[in-house]
Amino acid sequence: MMKRYLFLSLAVAGLFAVAGLLFTSAAHDHPHEKNAFTPDTIPWGPAPPVVRPGAQFAVLEGDPTASSGDFTIRLKMPDGFRISPHFHPQRENVTVISGTFKVGMGDEFETDKMKAFTAGSFAFLDPDMHHFAMACGETIVQVHGQSPLQFNYVNPDDDPSRKR
Repeated sequence: MMKRYLFLSLAVAGLFAVAGLLFTSAAHDHPHEKNAFTPDTIPWGPAPPVVRPGAQFAVLEGDPTASSGDFTIRLKMPDGFRISPHFHPQRENVTVISGTFKVGMGDEFETDKMKAFTAGSFAFLDPDMHHFAMACGETIVQVHGQSPLQFNYVNPDDDPSRKR
């Protein structure tokens, strides 16, 4: 009887040891470098052509151009950078990381109708809400939502991708 308990105890301990090795191995197969960022490791690059030149863009998660799925991006804009009136077919969730991001609603860019959102602010814009924006000081915003991320400019002549 004692041998049976000893054998059973050793078998259970062995199972835990093997499970521990498997979990450790799985953790090493997915390093945090691919899915976690510190400010100095964010992969900044030029913004896509749908945004005026001068801003920087980083994809943190997902693919904003995919037909479906989640995405998280950051947009770094210099002081005075403007985004003309536009809307998106999907909900847009915006967090201001740094700087001041001014946002206004409507079809015309009107600075006197803009509200200032400072670092730490959050807002969401439902599909088809017409809005425009401007950076005050260097500003970084994080946008997350459902792919595809699309910009539909109210005035097609404001679409920077048509001018490149």
